[in-house]
Order: sequence, then structure tokens, then C-alpha cells
Amino acid sequence: MEVPFHGKQRFTSFQIIIFGFSGVILLGAGLLSLPISSQEGCATPFSNALFTSVSAVCVTGLVVYDTATYWSMFGQFVILLLIQIGGMGVITVATSFAMISGRKITLMQRSTMQEAISVPKVGGIVRLTNFIIRTTLTVELLGAAAMAPVFCRDFGIKGLWMALFHSISAFCNAGFDLLGTRAPFSSLTSYHSQPAINITIMLLIIIGGIGFLTWDDIRSNGLRFQRYKMQSKVILCTTAFLLIIPAIYFFCFEFQDRPLSERVFVSFFQSVTPRTAGFNTAELDSLSEAGKYLVIVLMLIGGSPGSTAGGMKTTTIAVLFATALSTFLRKDSPHFFKRRLDQDVIKHAATILMMYLVLFFLGGFLISIIEDLPMLTSLFETASAIGTVGLSLGVTPRLCTVSKLLLMLLMFLGRVGGLTLIFAALSVRKKNVSKLPLEKITVG
Repeated sequence: MEVPFHGKQRFTSFQIIIFGFSGVILLGAGLLSLPISSQEGCATPFSNALFTSVSAVCVTGLVVYDTATYWSMFGQFVILLLIQIGGMGVITVATSFAMISGRKITLMQRSTMQEAISVPKVGGIVRLTNFIIRTTLTVELLGAAAMAPVFCRDFGIKGLWMALFHSISAFCNAGFDLLGTRAPFSSLTSYHSQPAINITIMLLIIIGGIGFLTWDDIRSNGLRFQRYKMQSKVILCTTAFLLIIPAIYFFCFEFQDRPLSERVFVSFFQSVTPRTAGFNTAELDSLSEAGKYLVIVLMLIGGSPGSTAGGMKTTTIAVLFATALSTFLRKDSPHFFKRRLDQDVIKHAATILMMYLVLFFLGGFLISIIEDLPMLTSLFETASAIGTVGLSLGVTPRLCTVSKLLLMLLMFLGRVGGLTLIFAALSVRKKNVSKLPLEKITVG
């Protein structure tokens, strides 16, 4: 949908989404570059402030400074606010303020909301926005309450702030943490066997990554799985598969030297966090090469549509898998749960996969050349950036400005979506009803 601007120029919903994210990122970078944002009271170089702002708004978690030891309380609050806005979505936050102020939500705003949270139709947008706000605040407060006793025991009254920070960061799948006071860039490794922290963080990541549309479906139909929409069924089944299978691999092959209970927590946590939270309870350098490649695959897949997570999305992979299966079985069209898939969805899924793979490999290739790093290490960082994950093998703070710019671009593309950027760059054109002559080409 095109939106009139001063009676002359028209912006599409996709362009508004791009401008919204860009504006918040620049504002956040400006605030983080102020002396008040750092603990030492000195101005932060704008390039590093911009990197942190992009990482926060795009809910990634890649950092050039340790969040706990470099940023002041004001800086941490700015980062947390950027995470919240990025997780809920800039358009969702803007619409919620309009609703609170009592203003009428226009058709243009409803259309933009539809594109921002991947809703199939405009109807019910206001009700869904209310549901998103209530769910977000409720889940984040419950998560903070669950972790507060542990953090207050270890950090005193400051534990309340830490519990809230980590709850919002986990639900928004951001991966920022405040535990660098124990060891810089240590994430949650000091709590690798603490049940309350592990379980709460994992639940917050999963709840945020499943998507608001799915939770709205669950709220409406309860546990009656057969009544769920096809998309909700696909998301739940794919998510379960991507949680269980990697966890079994990590348990059997990666953490064999740990006690059984600790091994279970660490294995399942490393299965949950690559999609796309960025926390870790084990040193990633200790993973085998096969384990690192598995983490890369999980980071690229990411969460689900209409969620706080990034990546290609679970539905994209599921559609491509169903398409391949239908080809193998010589069926006319792919389907899920006795429902046929639209051909446009298949084309979009294939396009998204190609875009992510090209950006992933190209970014890793360039960083490997620029930084003289092993290809696996470079690919790990680019997968983390474009999947908006935040996991790192420890090289991000040492990267040069050019490499950081590459990662910022990948984080931005991963959050707003590659197709959104393309649709924003290309003006809406009328479809040409005429077709070119058909000629077959052999593939495979």
C-alpha cells in the first residue's frame, strides 16, 4: 500500500518500516555516543555507538564493548529501550502510543502494521496490537520475577535491574547481558547449571521466538491442536524439531566431560539460543567444527514470523522442505496438514533462502579476506549477524571499521527482512498481464 506524504511523494508500508528502524537506530547511536552513556564519562566513538545501536534495535547481541563494564546505567537503559522497541517492532510501538493517546488508527497505519508483523489480513490489527503489548509486558515481568531471587542473592538490590534487563533481552531474543562484571563477554556461562536462570531464559527465548500470531491462535483455541491455523501448526512442529534434534546432538557429542544434570542444561540451552537469542552457557570455542556448523545452520534458520526473532524463519525452511518432498514424491503441489501451499509462498521462500545464503557467504568471504581470519570463524560471525543472534567466537570487538559496517548491514537486513528492503527500494508497479513465450530449461 502507498502512503501519501505532503500530497506529492508516496511512501509504501515497506519504506515506512525501513525509515522507522533507521530513525530509531540513529537516535540510539546519538544517545550512546554521549559521555553520560559510558561509565568513564567520555564520549564513545560514533561508529561503535552506531554498531551497538544497530545490534540492540535489530535484537542481535553482537557487541564491541562489554555491556556491563563499559556502559553506564543510563547507557544500559538506552540499550534496553532499543531492545524493547526492536523486539516489539518500531511500527508496533508507534501504533501502541497512538492507541494510548486515543487517536484513531488509520488504514495506512493498519496496512503498515500488517506488513511489520506479517499478518495475513488488515482486519483485527488493533486487537492484535493490544494482545502483543499485553503479552510482552506480562511475560517480561514474569520472567524478571522468576530470575530476581537468584540475581538479588548474588548482586543485592541491583539484581532487580539485572533480572528485568535479562528478561527483556531474552524475550526479545537480543542476547545482551550484564554479567561481564564477573568476566568480560562471559554471557551466562557462570550460571550454566543454575535451574532458575536456565529454564527462565530458555522459556523466554522460545515464547518470544514462536511469534505473537501463534500465541494468539493458542489463546483462541486452547490445546485443541486440530483447530489451529496451518501456519501455527507448522511453526510449532518445526520449532519442536529444531529444539529437540540439536539438543540430542549436543548431549551425545559435545559436552561429554560434564556431569549428567549440567550436560542436559547446557545441551538444551545451546539448542535454544542460536534461534536467535545470543546467550550462551558454554564457551563456543570448545565446540567441535561440526558443532559450530550446526550452530550456524540454526542461526540462519532463526525464529518464526511475527516474532521477536530474526533469521530466515521456521516457516521458510518448512515450505522449502515440503516443496522438495512433493517433488520427490511426484505430487502436484506441496501441502501441510491437508492444506495446499500457494505458489507465491514457495517463490518467496526460495528467494529468501537465496538472499540469506548469498549475503551469508559473501559477508563471511569478505571478512575473512579483510581480517585474515579462518573462513569458519568469519562465517560464524556473519551468520550471527544476519540471523540477528549475537553469538560470537570472540572476534567482533577486534574487527576493523569496514568489517563492522558489513556486520551492521547484515544485522539490519536480518531484522527488517530482505524482501522488505527490496519491496521498499522498488516502487509498486502495476502487474503486466502479458506473458513472455515459454521455453523449458533443464535443472538438476
